[in-house]
Amino acid sequence: MQEYKTVENEASDFFIEKKSRFIGYVCPVKTAGEAQEFINKIKSKHWDATHNVSAFVLRENNIQRCSDDGEPSGTAGVPVLDVILKAGIVDVCVVATRYFGGTLLGAGGLVRAYSHTSKIALEAGNIITMAQCGIFETTVEYGFYERMNILLSEFGANIINTEFADSVKITFSIKETMQIALDEKLKDISNGKYNLKYIKSEFSKA
Repeated sequence: MQEYKTVENEASDFFIEKKSRFIGYVCPVKTAGEAQEFINKIKSKHWDATHNVSAFVLRENNIQRCSDDGEPSGTAGVPVLDVILKAGIVDVCVVATRYFGGTLLGAGGLVRAYSHTSKIALEAGNIITMAQCGIFETTVEYGFYERMNILLSEFGANIINTEFADSVKITFSIKETMQIALDEKLKDISNGKYNLKYIKSEFSKA
């Protein structure tokens, strides 16, 4: 399975443009049904909004859909979708809710506003990379713990769990392509005192 980018969490953010309030909602989804369920949830929550524009992209079968929800054609749904596509993010749904503030933004203004709404929604959802990873653990002394954290960060590892006892046991995931280099670097800087214990391989957050 090839690695891909998606969002980690359901989240939201907002901004004001010429008294119009734009709220960007994002949710990780796997199917068109899940995407539509999320869209319906936001529409129900903001039933009194002027518009609830939406777009989603699915990795399976490369499905891409968007809706202007009453805004002039091409000024809302397409910009929201375009931001998702340019960011290379999949398995995601974005809903851009607008409460009209009384001032017309014009076609260009709408495109910019909805593009920005999509951007802040994606950022709020925490963009992550999913890849084939190895799950490892290592146990180090407290005096080496900070250095180990720095090393894991340098190699892009994702810490899953940390247990503090007589020593510190760290469980983490790391891209398979980085495993050997990390193990060699750890042995080098610890003079062979520490190494990595392999647990399993899985497709997960890299």
